[in-house]
Amino acid sequence: MTAAITAAWLFSGLGLGFLGSFHCVGMCGPIALTLPVRHLSGWKKMGGILLYNAGRVTAYMLLGLVFGWLGQQFYLGGWQQGLSIGLGVLLLAAVLFGKLTPKLKMGWVQRALGKLLARRSTGTLYAIGFLNGFLPCGLVYMAIAGAVASGSVWGGALFMGAFGAGTLPAMAAVSWFSQLLGIRGRIAVRRAIPYVMGVMAILLILRGLNLGIPYVSPEMHPHAEKVIEKCCHK
Repeated sequence: MTAAITAAWLFSGLGLGFLGSFHCVGMCGPIALTLPVRHLSGWKKMGGILLYNAGRVTAYMLLGLVFGWLGQQFYLGGWQQGLSIGLGVLLLAAVLFGKLTPKLKMGWVQRALGKLLARRSTGTLYAIGFLNGFLPCGLVYMAIAGAVASGSVWGGALFMGAFGAGTLPAMAAVSWFSQLLGIRGRIAVRRAIPYVMGVMAILLILRGLNLGIPYVSPEMHPHAEKVIEKCCHK
């Protein structure tokens, strides 16, 4: 991807995280509310909150590395367009059928989180955030789809990093103020999430159609890049 396209793609990851961050408040808010930072004040409290969120972002970027590598294999094989369209169709199907979060067996993560939270130690904040990043979440799965569609290892990591950064303001606020949204607000936000996913799905499909529209559906020529690389090595 060119620098302009990469910047636009990262901005979409940041926007996805920001728009979906209130969904994170509803899903991960209970963990954020029980962080061992209530006895702290000022910069120490904010430092603890940021340390927890740094753990989350690290986990997201690690997922981005893995799934970005997977997307790179499709890109090098010339299947990037089909992959992007396929991911978009899957996301649309998830929205239509309401299956945003498949049932995954992640009990070990929940047990480990429970043990860390029970210790009530600020030294566990980064580890709590890191494990939190692996909990099943439909919004994270949508971001992973974007990481795969990036077509590169570092592109996937940066996309997931931008996604995590987008969730930071809301997640930091809920830990600082103890409560950000009421029950009605959380319900309203959860109802809005499928629409956000639908927009992301449409963007992925348009990107795969290779229409030559800047930022929205840029032309992808993986085979041309291979030819250039071969010529340069001669």
